This record gives sequence, C-alpha cells and structure tokens, in this order.
Amino acid sequence: MTFSCSQNHLNAADSRFCRICGEPLPPTQSSPKLVAGELLSWRYQVLSELGQGGFGRTYLAQDANRFNESCVLKEFAPQVEGEAALQKAEELFAREAGTLYQLQHSQIPRFRELFRAEWQGRDRLFLVQDYVEGQTYQELLQTRQQQRQSFSETEITNLLLQLLPVLDYIHTAGVIHRDISPDNLILRQTDRLPVLIDYGGVKQVAARVASISQRVAVPMVQSGAITRLGKVGYAPAEQLDHGEVHPHSDLYALAVTSLVLLSGQEPQTLFTAKGDRTRWQQSLHLSPNLTKVLTKMLDPYPSRRYQSAQEVMQALGKAIEFKPSGQPYSPSIPAFTPDPATKVVSPARAQTIPVLQAKPNTPRPAVRKQFGSVGRSLAGLALLITMIGVGWWAGVKWLAPALKSKLPEIIRSTGNQVKPPVKAIAQTRQETVFSKSEQSRKQQIQDRLDQLGINSPFLVNLVNQAFYAKHPELKGQKLGTGTADSGLRTDWDELALQCLDELQGLSAEARSRLGQYTEEDVRDRQAAAAQLNLSGRALNDLTDAQFFHWFPTVSRQGNLLNQPMGQIWQAIAVDKLNALRSGAALERIEFPSEHFSHQVSGTLKPGQSKAYLANFTQNQALRLKLQAAGSTRLSFYPPSSKASALLEDSANPNWSGKLPDTGVYEITIVSDSQDVVNYTLDLAAADEMTVNPGAVPEN
Repeated sequence: MTFSCSQNHLNAADSRFCRICGEPLPPTQSSPKLVAGELLSWRYQVLSELGQGGFGRTYLAQDANRFNESCVLKEFAPQVEGEAALQKAEELFAREAGTLYQLQHSQIPRFRELFRAEWQGRDRLFLVQDYVEGQTYQELLQTRQQQRQSFSETEITNLLLQLLPVLDYIHTAGVIHRDISPDNLILRQTDRLPVLIDYGGVKQVAARVASISQRVAVPMVQSGAITRLGKVGYAPAEQLDHGEVHPHSDLYALAVTSLVLLSGQEPQTLFTAKGDRTRWQQSLHLSPNLTKVLTKMLDPYPSRRYQSAQEVMQALGKAIEFKPSGQPYSPSIPAFTPDPATKVVSPARAQTIPVLQAKPNTPRPAVRKQFGSVGRSLAGLALLITMIGVGWWAGVKWLAPALKSKLPEIIRSTGNQVKPPVKAIAQTRQETVFSKSEQSRKQQIQDRLDQLGINSPFLVNLVNQAFYAKHPELKGQKLGTGTADSGLRTDWDELALQCLDELQGLSAEARSRLGQYTEEDVRDRQAAAAQLNLSGRALNDLTDAQFFHWFPTVSRQGNLLNQPMGQIWQAIAVDKLNALRSGAALERIEFPSEHFSHQVSGTLKPGQSKAYLANFTQNQALRLKLQAAGSTRLSFYPPSSKASALLEDSANPNWSGKLPDTGVYEITIVSDSQDVVNYTLDLAAADEMTVNPGAVPEN
C-alpha cells in the first residue's frame, strides 16, 4: 500500500516524512481504518483498502442499492484541529466535489455522492466514485519493462487520440486535471479505453486543508503551497513554481506521460536539468509529425504550446467529434448517459451533503481557437456582427432562442467540415443590413480579437459597461440594427477598438484569462507577493497605477472586481507580479557599509511604478525625500500589513519620523504624469536624528 502527501508524492505507508518534498505525513493511526465487511449508511459494504492519500483512505466497496456494484469510497479525514477548521475543510471538499460531480463522460469515473456516516462514534465524510477495473499505465509499463519492452508509437498515438477528447471536455467545463501521469490513467478492462482518474482538484483541497491549522504560524509559506500540485517532472514549471494551471498545463503533462511510456525512462532522464525539453529526441526516433506535436506540447514557454486539446488533435490530423448535444465522444464509444439512480438520499444513519454545483467556465484558449475558425466562415461573421453590433442583450434575446439547438455545433466546429445553419441566422436577423464601413469595423474587431486571444463575450460585457456609462439615457436598452441607431453602433464599435488598443499592452498570459479571474486569484497573487516580502497593498499600488492610466475615467470607488473592468485590473496585476519576480519593478535598498544615507534613482513611463524594500529597526529615525520631474505619488508601508500606512498615495514628496517596528519597510513610487518621469529618492537613517515635526505629513 502507498501513501501520498498533499503534493501527490508517493511514499511507503509507514513513512513519517515525504521522500521528495519532506512534508510531515499525518500518522495513520489518527483515523481508524474501516475493516472489510463494514457497512456504511446501510448501503456501502467495505471490501478492502486501496490506498491512502492526503485527504484520507480510499476503499473498494459494494453498493447494495445497485446490485452490489463495485465503487470507490474516498474518506475525507483532514488532520485539523477545532470545529471551525473542520467545517471549513468540509466546505472546500464539498465545493470541489461539486465541480467533479458535474463531469459526465464515459472515460471519467462518476462522482456519485458526498455523504456523512457515523462509525465508531465519529462522523465520517465520504465521496463515492465509480470503480474502474483495469491496470494503470504505470503498471502496464512495469510489466513491459520486465520483458524489455515499452509502448509503440502507434499505441501512443491511439492513446492521444482517445484522451484528447476527454481533456477537451473537462477543459470546456472549466476543470483542469493538474495531475496527468501514467499512474492516473487506467486501461479499462471492459472496452480497452483509457480512463482519466484521480483529479488534482481533490488533492488541492487536501493541500489547502492540511494548511488550515498552520496558516496562523506560517501564512506566507502555506498560502503559496496551496495550489502547487502535480508530479515533479510531469507538471510544467509554471504549475510547480507558481501554481498556475491552464489547459496547456494538462497537455504538457500528457506529452511527458507519452514519452515515459514510449521510452520506459523517467522524466528526469528524458530532459536536462537546465530545462532542455528536446533531449529525448536523441534516444527516441519517432515520426516527424509526432515529434513535432510532442515538442510543441512540451515547449517551456506556455504561450508557444498548443492552447487546447482541439489544436493537438488537428495537428495529429484528426478532429474532435461532437454529438448534437455537445457531449464529446470517441467514435466507437457511445456518449455517457447519467444514471438517475446516482443521487440517492442516505438512510437515517447518514446525512447526504448537498453538492455545490459549480458553474462551468470555458477556458479562454479553447474558445479562442474555436471562435477564430468560425469567424472566418460566413455564419461566424454574421454571428459576430449581430452580437457586437447590437450588444450582449441583443445576442441573448434574439440569437440564443433561434440557435439554441445548433449552438454546440457552431461553437465547436474546428474547420469548414460542419456547415453552420445560415438560414437560422438569416431568419433571426431578418432585415439587418450594415454598411460596408460598419462591416469593415466589425471585421477589424474580429481580427483584433483573434490577434490578441480575447473572446468576444468578455469584450461585449466590457464595452457594454463603458457604452451605457457614456449613454445613461439608454438605460441599458438594446440597440437596433437599422439606420436609426447607426451612430450609436459606431460609438460602440469605436469603444471596442479603444479597449482592444489598451488590452494590447497586456502580456499574452494575462490576456488569456480575461473573463475567468476570481477573488481566489487575488489571494493567490497576494500570497505570491508575500514570498517577495511585499504586501498586497504595495502590489495594488503598482496595479492601480497602470489601470487608472489606461482608464482614467473609471471611478476609484466601489468594488471594481465585480465589474468587467475588474478583469482587466486582475490581468494587469498578473503582469505586475511577474515584473516584481523578475526584478524589473522591485529593488532592495542596501545602505553602504558604515553609511546612514543612500540614494536611488530611476525612470518611470506613464502608468509605470516601482517598489523598494529596506530593513529598518524600531525607533530608528528616518528621512525620505523624493525628487521627481513630473507628477508622482509616494507610499511608505511598515512591516505589518495590519498597521496603518506612514504615507499612502501621497503627493507630498517628504516624510520623516521614528519608525514604529523592526522589519522590512515598503516604498512605492507611481507615476501620474503623461510624460516620462526621472526621479531620485534620498534616504537617511540614524539611531538619533533631528526631525522637524512639521515635515511629517498627516496620515
């Protein structure tokens, strides 16, 4: 039996510490094992223990309500103290279970229910999942290696063609697996199809739960470790280093898995320590096309990889097929039909936990590719013209009912082989006629969307916000398609092009997630900034400087994150965090030996900013003086984020006084000028210094 830590590293059952990351492993005796023959909820009879992970033990069981059908029970037994921590842990687990519960695919084990049962006087929480009979690809590889064999190129090509539609399905549902590897793929015995198991989202909850009781003591370390899941060697660098996951992260892991099965070697042998992802080509001689496909899937730069499973399928010379319902399927396997008996209310001894149904969030890269190919067809152009020309409300009110039955077919078309229903669009639009100049504008918008990798629904929401703020007299009413509203449509299009001009200033990485950012992303970035000894408010200073330079008319009041504009703010924050990590926007001030004064200087372009860090001691006297040839704002923060700022967004360039605490102080300088600003910051520190009280600005 094996045991894995919260980072999914496998260890022996009696291990006290993880053999790879050194994480302390919870004692196995803290949660008594279920024994064979035990009956839970008067329904599930335990047969044997399958393994143990960061969230608890996993058991093979029989479901008495389904003719003793085999199933898997995953016990949720987090090592936390206190009812509040346990309740929070269960909320996280239920939320993740809700996301997995909605996945309905024949090559994904169903998550049947989440239930609570009493055993040995304790409440136990279990997740019920389909049991897949078969061997993992890791076991299959070990068997072949004993015979001095490995998988052939034909077998791996077939594996890719069978798994990519599954990945396309989960990515479209807004789920990233995070942990693709040979031991998380099972060759199902009944139909010899690969099944994707052990989603990293559950392990992410386990990792988050494992840190709940320790966050007070080490908030920075634990917060940063929450989302860093994946096996070393299989997961890409951005996932392991920063916890960033996208569809192309799964594609990277799938490529590594393919090479491991082809070669029988571990990833550390296939790649070099310096990040060379082509070393495997020296020992594996594959067909030129498969070599090209795997190389691109493994590109160390995320933006240069395939951004969706559909792109990989096309590169392999195949297209992902869809049924009219929009459910993906393998050509030889029927689409999975949910069993109405799945959701069963537990008897009196068990309490059914309501599974939270997460709203699917379509990954940006997949939508971008699909939309681009449709936009090049006549129907795609008509759809874009209608949605952008009359705004989001027109698209919903007019087009959605007419195209509801055909929408999956249109959106998921990967080329010209599927003919879009032109009649449905024509009937919906009826006498919609745009001038050549207006059609040209809308085509320009489409081209810019494709170029920047931004999908149209986000742009429509963004521009609608700006448009109706500019025209409050319209009170959100939809625009007509006739000549009467031609001027308003021109105004809308021009706003769209202006927005796209601003979004061009974002990195491709930041643009790729517009429309998908959440408040959890804000917390993750703040945790990442904390690892640089920088507080969230300093990161916000840098983000605000760029955002309000681009959008000076946006109000600084209210909750920006709940608005479409908030997505742009978050995208800017992604770029600012990367600039801090690279050192381009962050500098540590070190006083020369035996000197008590220091000077730093720099140049800021419009909207740019810079953060400085410096160590000072409590009651030390400090004098700051900023000299700048242009409008700037200065902030000065003490080590504790709970303490009030000494200066915050101040136009006053001077501060002097005694410091309240010992630690790392933060200084941010942001430009409010429309021109390039050259600045100099003078610092003087001493244990005793004559301070002019009048120079201390009021906070």
